[in-house]
Order: sequence, then structure tokens, then C-alpha cells
Amino acid sequence: MKLNQWTVGLAAAGVVSLGSVMQAEEASHQVLTALSSTTLSGYVDTSAIWKFGSGNAPLPGRSFDGPAKQDGFNLNVVKLTVEKPLDEGEWSAGYKVDLLFGPDATGYNASINSAATSDFGIKQAYVAVRAPVGNGIDFKMGTFDTIIGYEVFEAGSNPNYSRSYGWGLEPTQHTGLLASYRVNDVLSLNAGVANTVNPGINDRAVDGQTFGASESEKTYMASMVLTAPESLGFLHRATLYAGVVDGFNAAVNPGLTRRDSTSIYVGTTIPTPLEGLTLGAAYDYVGYSAQKALTSSAYASAASVYLSYQVTEKLKINNRVEYAWSTDGLWYTRGEGGDSDARNELLGVTSTLDYSLWANVISRLEFRWDSAMTGGMDPVSKPFGIADKNAISLALNLIYKF
Repeated sequence: MKLNQWTVGLAAAGVVSLGSVMQAEEASHQVLTALSSTTLSGYVDTSAIWKFGSGNAPLPGRSFDGPAKQDGFNLNVVKLTVEKPLDEGEWSAGYKVDLLFGPDATGYNASINSAATSDFGIKQAYVAVRAPVGNGIDFKMGTFDTIIGYEVFEAGSNPNYSRSYGWGLEPTQHTGLLASYRVNDVLSLNAGVANTVNPGINDRAVDGQTFGASESEKTYMASMVLTAPESLGFLHRATLYAGVVDGFNAAVNPGLTRRDSTSIYVGTTIPTPLEGLTLGAAYDYVGYSAQKALTSSAYASAASVYLSYQVTEKLKINNRVEYAWSTDGLWYTRGEGGDSDARNELLGVTSTLDYSLWANVISRLEFRWDSAMTGGMDPVSKPFGIADKNAISLALNLIYKF
């Protein structure tokens, strides 16, 4: 170990102990070694939205671009990620921490903030390890993202700025243990167990009948990913994803509104023979069991089709057409009392123009139209306002990624 002359002089004068200096230098070296593969990244997400028609009306089925963000400028969220990813070693270890700051952090950490309205959230925080079994099993233990869904929380990683109806039906965050295994270049598998379906770090499940679910009534999840091999020509790298999450919700208003839910997801992304054109599709279903104060079961489904076209190196157009249907009252009330077959139906069309003007910046302009396909003539059944069955908005989204 190389010591500078000042340190040697202090040691010779008896001011410091040479042994303690060497121990401190060794500890510092170990810390630097541990941090050498740690990465820091994140983004700042902003928007400006103009809603045509009536002002602060409800927007059923929308996530992160609801009435509070319409007709004005918005800071959506700031995300900071600290991560040491797994390397290629057989006994590799690492970690990941995702921190959220801003309005879109609302809803995470229900156990920390009972009202779930905090502008700070821990999106993910887990320890990752690999066990050398077969091709290697990767484990995550802690709080991690859900394993199902075509779209994700991070707006910049989605084809469109606004989220789909399906995204709003899916779980977002679990605290538990997740195992991932890559069988070969075609098939990958995930399986895990968590405390609850809904977000809330360290929250515990409630079965809808008592104040605590039994130990076996955890949330269970599994998924598979199929990736097309090179031998399939233009379909090379096409993916088919299927997953299920089943379990109870957390202990919020125990025994009143929380119940067992089963989420099923199927999604695919398919390249086409036309260069730059990609097709995607997704289907989400969630079913809720009837328990205690809830006298009947409920369900919701959403289907989406995505079409993305890379026009030039900088210009990309992303389109999404979606249709959602559910038990009456999940998104809005039809106002047709006594109709046992009443249900909510929503149609959404979104077109996003993505043009890269600045380095590290996602800049896009989005047009969205939502329409209620069912509902009576009374004001209650107009989900987008007193007299509106439609909602039209225009959004500008700027995201700086670092």
C-alpha cells in the first residue's frame, strides 16, 4: 500500500497510528471497489395538457393525466435510480433502488403514509442474487415492480405519454421474493410470492372477512416470455408474454372494500416486413371475488392494439386503439338502475408524435380521444362531465434522461 509523505510524517511523529492509517486506507479501498460498478441514473418528466370542452371533469380510465393535470403545466415526477446490476458471475450479487419525487409518486408506500398521498415514493428497493443452478436462477428480494403489463410506470419507456386502460387495471408494486430463469434463447420464466397485490411496502393482506389473512393467503405470481428465434425471419425477436397475479389486498379499511383479485395478462410485440413498422397487442383482465360488504363479484377487461412507425432517424409515430369493459360502477355509473347486465364500456384512441430534437430528451406531442360506449341520458351516466360522453385532450411531454 502506498502512503503519501504527509501521512508517513504524522505517523513518525506519533500523531497517528500507522496501523490505523493502513486499516482506514484498506476500508476506503473496499468501499471504492464496492461502488465501482454502481450506476446512477434517472429522469425528470414534465408535461403540458390542454383538454377540450368542459373543465375539471372526471376522466375515468386515465392514469397520471387526470383532471388535476388538465389545462396547465405539470411536473410529473423525478426518478432517481441507484443500481449495481448482476454481472456474469455464478454467484453474482447486486441491488437496485428507485426513488420517486413529485405528484406521480402518489399511491406508493401506503404503509408509510396511510393516505397514500406523499410526493415521495420508493418504487423499487431490492437485493438481487444469482444461484448457479442450471443456467442460473436470479432472485430479487424486497420491493419490486409487478411482472405483468405491456406498459410501465416510466412514461418515457412507453409508446405513448398517457397510460392505457389496461395499465390502470394491473398491480404496480409488490414486496416479496421473485425468481427468474432463462431456459434458453426462446423461453424465460418468472415466479414469485409477495405480501399483497396492491402497493404498500411491508403491508399485510386482508381476506375481506377478518383483520388478517392466513399465512398461505399471500400473493402469488408467474409469467413466461417467448422470443422468436432468428430462423423465423422478419419475426426474429418477436415476443409473446403471459402472466398471472393472484392474491389479497392490503390492510386498508379491513373487511370493507378489500378482496381477492386475479389479474391475467397476455401481450405481444411483432416486427413486420416493412422496415420501421412494429405491431403490438395486449389484453388485461382482473376479477374480484365477492366478500362481506361486497355482495357480488366484479371484473374488468381491456384490450389494446399498438402500431409504431419509425419514419426517420428522429421521427416516430405511435398509435394506440383500446377498448375496455367492466362491471357497472368501476369507471362510471350508467344511471340505469335495475339493469343487471349494465356495464361500463370505454373506447380510446391515442396518437403520439415523437421527435428527437435534443440529446437525452424525449419530446413528443400527443392527441387522445376517449368515449363512453354505454350510458343513459341522465347526467350521472355521462362519465366525462355533465353532458359529455367524450373527452379530447392534447399533451406535450418533455423528459430529460440522465
